[in-house]
Amino acid sequence: MSTLRETERVFLVGVASEDLRKPEARELLDELHGLAQTLGLETVGEILIQLRDTTPSLLVGTGKAEELAEAADQAGADSIIFDHILSPVQQRNWEKLSSKKVYDRAELIIKIFASRALTKEASLQVELAQLQYTLPRLAHSYDDLMRQRGGRYGTKGSGEQKLELDRREIERRIHEIKDELESVRKERSVQKRRRERAGVPRAAIVGYTNAGKSSLLNALTAASVHAENTLFATLDPTTRRLLFAQGQTLLLTDTVGFIRNLPHGLVEAFRSTLEEASQADLLIHVADASDVHVDAHIATTLQVLCEIGANDVPRILVLNKIDLAERDAAEAFLLRYPGSVAVSAKTGQGLDGLVEAIQEALTRGMKTYVLRIPHADYSIASLVMREGTVLEEHHDDESTWLHCRIPGRIEKKVQPYIVDAAGMGAGIFSAKE
Repeated sequence: MSTLRETERVFLVGVASEDLRKPEARELLDELHGLAQTLGLETVGEILIQLRDTTPSLLVGTGKAEELAEAADQAGADSIIFDHILSPVQQRNWEKLSSKKVYDRAELIIKIFASRALTKEASLQVELAQLQYTLPRLAHSYDDLMRQRGGRYGTKGSGEQKLELDRREIERRIHEIKDELESVRKERSVQKRRRERAGVPRAAIVGYTNAGKSSLLNALTAASVHAENTLFATLDPTTRRLLFAQGQTLLLTDTVGFIRNLPHGLVEAFRSTLEEASQADLLIHVADASDVHVDAHIATTLQVLCEIGANDVPRILVLNKIDLAERDAAEAFLLRYPGSVAVSAKTGQGLDGLVEAIQEALTRGMKTYVLRIPHADYSIASLVMREGTVLEEHHDDESTWLHCRIPGRIEKKVQPYIVDAAGMGAGIFSAKE
């Protein structure tokens, strides 16, 4: 009686090319190893190849393909994972050649996301990415059925009928998920408007996966967000309040981690989640001080921020895990990125300095005013609550009075409503009591 192997054994293939030099390809292959480990896969072998000319059928030449298939077979692998995009045709041909499951980095990441999704929204987003990735690859699941033709001349075989039925079902489910996600986005929009009315500034923690974002959120807010030393430990955004010593409040949100070559479908599927970054007043960009590839990780994060329209949001670069880094390396990093802050979410080192930097960034360029806004122009009060910080608020029969700090970008809009500058605020509001 045969025993099913519990752990999938994988053979990894890294690909260097003219556009991707061997050192970077090696880094990505090492990262692919970490991704496989995150999913609980056992890596039994790996190889880095130099791709000179691509072929539409197998990506590499037939001879090299047979050599790789033999190496994977000798290693006892169940699957082959390429650190390079495979077209549906290439994936199908590789599975025929090797008699093994074959997939690429994008599918591996989607599998990880599927295993990590906990909330309804994350599950829907991952399912959407899976279906959009699967749809063009559906045919390779029915190679045998496609040859089962029957009935009158010109009629479709059972395999083709099955394929069309499944394609229609997937397209229907994709449409259904998009509708469900739209409902989630509307609910998120309502929550956002509530936060705006409260006048509380918002910051989002962003960065490469496993940089310590959740650990930093826990350290700053005494939260209990799941955090572990693994890739994509959490997918769902978590928001907690950070209370400053002066009594001010900041809403701090942890977001999904980024990674090089993140599948486009996942960026699209998680766009509503990533909106937390694009709509924030401040980004806290966390980088891992102990990772030798930290500069590449920073570049990847900046690229994704640009893709989601968050590249113009003010940000603080935070070098985390400083307790694990070599002192010279940390000092060199701080010199390369002036204004960055070195911290350890684990030991608490540097957190006070980070809080001060956050406060300074939120108030940078803001001016304090007392505004008298007629009720007929209450949209201006809403603007101030959304874009600035309301220190005090008072209402009378004719107007809304706000003692507030506002950024320069809305100063012209509130100019007609300015009563006095900061120094008079307390006296005016005391007189109104």
